[in-house]
Amino acid sequence: MSTLLSALISRFGESAITEIQGKEGELPLIQLKLDLKSPVTILMTNGLSSYEMPVPEKVKGREFIELYFCLPSYWDLADTDNPNTNWVFPWIQRLAKHVFDKQTWYGHGHSMPCGADKKPLSGLMKQNHFFLVDPILLEEELSPLELGDKTIYFLAIIPIFKDELDFKVARGTFKLLEIFNLKGVNEKLDDFRLTSLRGKWKLFRFLKKA
Repeated sequence: MSTLLSALISRFGESAITEIQGKEGELPLIQLKLDLKSPVTILMTNGLSSYEMPVPEKVKGREFIELYFCLPSYWDLADTDNPNTNWVFPWIQRLAKHVFDKQTWYGHGHSMPCGADKKPLSGLMKQNHFFLVDPILLEEELSPLELGDKTIYFLAIIPIFKDELDFKVARGTFKLLEIFNLKGVNEKLDDFRLTSLRGKWKLFRFLKKA
C-alpha cells in the first residue's frame, strides 16, 4: 500500500476508497467516494507525487502533486464500454505521463487542449480543453497532505470550452475562476454544462477579429 493511499484512508476511511491497478506502464489510480451534500466520486492518480517537478521559483514548495477528476456519483465507472464516461481513464493517465515524459510541471491555472485534434471529450461533454486548478468544491476535503518531508497538492482537472480557454489566456486564471464562481461552476463534471461566458465576450472576440 502506498503512503498516499494510507494517508487518504486515514483522512476519509477505508470504506470510501478503492485502489485501481493500471495497465503495464500506467499509474495506479484511487477511486474515492465522498458523501457530500451531493455525493461525488473522485478518480485520482496514485504515484504522480513520486516525481519532484522542476517548478519555477514563484511556486517553490509545490513540487509534488496528484491529479484528479471529480465525477457525479451516478457515473458508473465499472461500465468500461460507455464512451460518455470511460474517457476519464485514458486522459488522467495521459496527463500524468506527460509530466514524467517531458520532465515538466503542472500548476494552478495551467491549461491544455484535449489532443492535437481538439475534439470534444464525448458525445455529451463537448469541452475540448483541460484546465488545472486547486480544489474548489473540494477545497477542504483535498487540502494539501503532509507526507514526511513532502507536501502533496491536489490539482483538479476541469474540462473547459475553447471560448473559456481564450478568456483565460486574455484575462487570466483569476478572472475565469471569478466567472466560474458566479455561474456555480467547479471541478465536479457535468455532462450538460454549457460555456460559462455570456454573449458579450463572444461579441468582443468577434469584433477583435474583424
